[in-house]
This record gives sequence, C-alpha cells and structure tokens, in this order.
Amino acid sequence: MARTTQIKKYLIEQFSLEIQPEELADDYDLLAGGVIDSLGLLTLVSWLEDTYGLDVDVLDVAPDNFRSVAAIDAFCDAAAAAGAAGSAETAATGAHQP
Repeated sequence: MARTTQIKKYLIEQFSLEIQPEELADDYDLLAGGVIDSLGLLTLVSWLEDTYGLDVDVLDVAPDNFRSVAAIDAFCDAAAAAGAAGSAETAATGAHQP
C-alpha cells in the first residue's frame, strides 16, 4: 500500500472524516480545513513515528510539514533520510548522538 494511501486511511479513521481515501486530495489543506488541530498534530506525529520508525525532532513539528497528505509524505521522506544519515554518521565515527 502506498504511504499516501495509508496516511489518508489513518486521517479518515482518526479524525472521523466521512469520505473515502481516494476522495481526500493529496494537496487538501488539513489545517485550514479544520481536520487537524494542535492535539491532532501531536497524535499524527506519534503515529508517524510508530508506523514508519521515524525519530521526529520537536523542531521539525512545523505546521507546513503537516498541512497536506503530500506534505506529510514529503516530511516522512526527509525524516527517514535524516535518520539514515544520522545512523551512517554514528557508524562511521563510532560516536553516539544524544
């Protein structure tokens, strides 16, 4: 299953949207549309961490990173790449990152 579809299914279930995943446009503004509020954002971040094994830095929790399904998907790509780069750097230097 594509990650965007999985994200859409989570949003629909978690926030009680009465639509099908294919009806939720990738660029629909989830914040302006009232789908996600500040508590919902924290819930979404926690789900992303658990589901995709991401380590989200509190500084990355900016509204624009979660404004749409497309933005969330791009955020997951960036967070995964940052996590992989951090792991590679730690392995190369033998240093432990706090």
